[in-house]
Amino acid sequence: MCARGTSTRSRRETIKSLTTLEYEIELDGSPERAFLIGVQVRGQDSLLDIQDSLDELEQLARTAGVEVVGRDFQRLTTINPATYIGSGKVEEIKLLRHELDFNLLIFDDELSPAQLRNLERALEIRILDRTALILDIFAMHATTKEGALQVELAQYAYRLPRLTRQWTHLSRQGVGGVGLRGPGETQLEVDRREIGRRMAQLRRELEKVRQQRSLKRRRRRRRGMPVIAIVGYTNAGKSTLLNSLSGANVLVEDKLFATLDPTTRKVELPGGKEVLFTDTVGFIQKLPTQLVAAFRATLEEVHEADVLLHVVDATDRNMLAKIEAVEEVLAEIEAANKPMLMALNKVDMLPSSDRSSAEFSLLRHLPSELVDRYEDIVPISAMRGEGMQELLSALERLLVEQMIEVEVTLPYQAGDLVDLWHRQGVIDQQEYSPAGIHLRGRLPKWIAGLMLEHAVSQPQRQP
Repeated sequence: MCARGTSTRSRRETIKSLTTLEYEIELDGSPERAFLIGVQVRGQDSLLDIQDSLDELEQLARTAGVEVVGRDFQRLTTINPATYIGSGKVEEIKLLRHELDFNLLIFDDELSPAQLRNLERALEIRILDRTALILDIFAMHATTKEGALQVELAQYAYRLPRLTRQWTHLSRQGVGGVGLRGPGETQLEVDRREIGRRMAQLRRELEKVRQQRSLKRRRRRRRGMPVIAIVGYTNAGKSTLLNSLSGANVLVEDKLFATLDPTTRKVELPGGKEVLFTDTVGFIQKLPTQLVAAFRATLEEVHEADVLLHVVDATDRNMLAKIEAVEEVLAEIEAANKPMLMALNKVDMLPSSDRSSAEFSLLRHLPSELVDRYEDIVPISAMRGEGMQELLSALERLLVEQMIEVEVTLPYQAGDLVDLWHRQGVIDQQEYSPAGIHLRGRLPKWIAGLMLEHAVSQPQRQP
């Protein structure tokens, strides 16, 4: 997205947008200068108000290395299908461009291919929408092969419908003439076909990644370790929390989407049992559907986790809206019904009078449908390591609640399973008989299945 020079010497370069327009920009090592535009549609609900949404867009732009020189928004009854904003606002932006000298216009919503094309022609400036900006940030931060594959697939999914008429400059002489319209259309079809082939190849490679992740999860199941997936809005402190809990060295930056690739670390709970914590990609309002689809393999870590740990920034004035944004993504990937605990992070930055009552004030303002999901809310400071033992104890209690009653007789040679039961479950009775070792107690569901496979006698299980 951002054109970046390899030296500080000034030079010019011609770039082409997704439409037919070309732009000549100055590359002198300085960031691109952008103006932000948002729209507030009357009567349309939004998670964040327009100013807060533009604040977030500005943070996204700065994360991408863009200098933001101004912003504006327009209140509309309906979105203009041709240019997204009204014609008067288009003319106003033309004047502002000369006054503020920006070379990039970023919209806070996803534009249709027609809107993108019409705006670029009317304003003669490069246009980005929120989706393209987020995709660019993901491309910057994808450090592993898996991450790069996922981002590339998402970018192609976004760009493919915007190839319409990209090649019409090859057949302009044929407008209105019979037999002269072929070359441009042929080139467009060739381009679409090539992108289609590449997307199919990317999906095959990502399917291999998905299978490899599935195999790793099965191996973890065999070891009997529960998995706790850390979820939350981007920049809520998930990576900082993982570092604090495990001593991991996960990248932590005050930027949106600083880490993309999931990191898994082993942590010991207060009772001595070991669990795996997985840090996942942060969520955001208006998360592009292309990303949700492309990051399927990564998001399966959330879907397959035993417990979700939702990290929330207690200092964020839009905390409730961002909780709702995370809930929406969890519902989209069919993980909304997972057992979940909330970590109310950054409480050390709250005024001292609010800290002791932070948990209760949040409960008072939570929508009624969320109160039941977040009965256990633990105030923490991941940066300072405060509240870590309380958090681990709460997670341990939640894991125990997910256990089921099991009674089974195992053969004497299955000593590793008995050891696993001791490490990851609760044994209420253990007796030795000629048939084997008779055990009664509680186990996580996934370990109960292992016991069933190796049982001498059929286990009796009660929900």
